[in-house]
Amino acid sequence: MSATVHVQSGASATDYPIFVRQGILDELDQLVENHAPAHRYAVIADATVGELYGERTVDVLGRTGKPVTLLTFPAGEENKNREQWERLTDGLLLEGFGRDSAVIALGGGVTGDLAGFVAATFLRGIPVVQVPTSLVAMVDSSVGGKTGVDTLAGKNLVGSFHPPRLVAADPRLVGTLPRAERAQGLAEAVKHGAILDAEYLGFLESESAALLDGEPDLIERAVRGSVEIKAEVVSRDEREGGLRQVLNFGHTLGHALEASSSFTLSHGSAVSLGMILEARLGESMGVTEEGTEDRLRDALAAFALPTSVPPGIAADDALAFSRSDKKARGGVVRFVLLARAGAVSRDPETGWSRQVPDELVARLLDRETNVSPGDAS
Repeated sequence: MSATVHVQSGASATDYPIFVRQGILDELDQLVENHAPAHRYAVIADATVGELYGERTVDVLGRTGKPVTLLTFPAGEENKNREQWERLTDGLLLEGFGRDSAVIALGGGVTGDLAGFVAATFLRGIPVVQVPTSLVAMVDSSVGGKTGVDTLAGKNLVGSFHPPRLVAADPRLVGTLPRAERAQGLAEAVKHGAILDAEYLGFLESESAALLDGEPDLIERAVRGSVEIKAEVVSRDEREGGLRQVLNFGHTLGHALEASSSFTLSHGSAVSLGMILEARLGESMGVTEEGTEDRLRDALAAFALPTSVPPGIAADDALAFSRSDKKARGGVVRFVLLARAGAVSRDPETGWSRQVPDELVARLLDRETNVSPGDAS
């Protein structure tokens, strides 16, 4: 089983393929020669992935006959920052990389974002190839061209759109991940089904146990399903001016919870909670079909994802982070709300996202967190 999906990247006049195939990591030399030829390659990975797959990837790319250098940075969301961007960029300069070079982003979502941002800004931009090794990155973050780093004010607030030359996803790598890490990626897969494809959501629900176990053919099917959904959206709206906003379902409150936990709450877990809370918001406003929150809660619980906010997150902190969300316009936070499972509600005036009264959001967060607004130290 294999799949090749194409993203039509109109704004940057760059179309790129997404290859989903078991064993594709060992074909990387042929892929880069066809889609990202360069004088030399920089493989950027975090320290953990670098130890697991760095030497192997360098050896495979070495078959191109071009120089290959491995650069690593400390693992963890807390290291997706401007300091590591600076260190990696300086490393490229000190190694003598030029504009005829390309970056290979080898790793999960943190690496894809950080290495992509390095490539986007190095000498005003050099090609990047996304090679996701986590399920989160395979189903979501490696596709779409978003790159960036986190700041004290929130996630991904400094970055750029820099589409890759290709994405090479090897579902076989998912089998080596801890079970909890697979669950993180499956949260994003549930989001794709929730916003645009009820049938795909049903597949995830029916195969939850085998997917969580990492059954290779089903993982490949899930990656392909998510990639097809996201590629279609990104092809129609690369710069998030319209339809692409639907991909933010669960992320406005999810990112706020993630940031207010000082990133102790992992991304997939935060998105899981964000989807549940935003579905509840939609139901309370009469926008979302009743029972949608319960269905999503059950689906996410089947993947051993959290369905209630953990202790220690303050409601006022989460609300403040939601207001600094990069999707806000004119200081107003906007939410993507579902019509029902498998479809987003489109507002006739504001389109795919809409303003939700602050008092509704504050009340929801107050009920769901263990520290009420005004009580946090």
